[in-house]
Amino acid sequence: MTDKFWYFVMVPMVYLSLAWFVVWIIVRIVTVLRAPNIPRTLRIFPDDSGPNDVPASPLAGAFWDAFTMPTIRQHQPVFWVFLLIFHISMMVLVLAHLDVLPQINIMSAKSEHMIGNGAVGVLVTVSLVYLMFRRFISPVREVSVAADYLILFVLLCTAVTGGVISWGNSWTESGFVMTKQDFGLYMDSVIKFTFADPRQFLSGGHYAVIGTHVLLANLVFILFPFSKMMHMVFAVPLNKLRRG
Repeated sequence: MTDKFWYFVMVPMVYLSLAWFVVWIIVRIVTVLRAPNIPRTLRIFPDDSGPNDVPASPLAGAFWDAFTMPTIRQHQPVFWVFLLIFHISMMVLVLAHLDVLPQINIMSAKSEHMIGNGAVGVLVTVSLVYLMFRRFISPVREVSVAADYLILFVLLCTAVTGGVISWGNSWTESGFVMTKQDFGLYMDSVIKFTFADPRQFLSGGHYAVIGTHVLLANLVFILFPFSKMMHMVFAVPLNKLRRG
């Protein structure tokens, strides 16, 4: 029964959660596009001053604002630092997970370590702890809802379980029973839709840790379209509108 549960989590649920994620992202985007137009407002800054100075192109400026968050940096520098750490670390983690695949070798194919050797996971975890506790302090607490805490909690648990795997392989003498190469075989089977039992590639007592990490990642994909993390989809378009 336990093996059947983990098989569902690590194979069918992965496909279902990703399909849910894509469908609801599209639904949310279509809903926004079909909504009545918002009356145009005056620009916040004059054309020749303000944080919109660099770069000059409106589209390039929209990307610049989305990734550098100049307004947050100006008014909440500590919050900005942790946001920057979180976003950069998450981008590196995406590369690290892709590097696990046998077809992609950013690091040596024989390397036992993921990109960052576990340090990136630490940065993500620390930034998520800050973002979580920030929600309990005024004035952020007054504008927070249950969904805000839930998505941060699930993200934090995902980061911790992923960190345990990475730290176990990078920072301990014996490491995990399962290697980076084993994870790669599992991920390869998933992207090839073989529906193979992950037990073929991942054996040993740490199997439940891997399964828990995948389960939490699935939950992130399921919750994402209904959380404030949707700002990632609309950040550039909204900054483009703000710039005019």
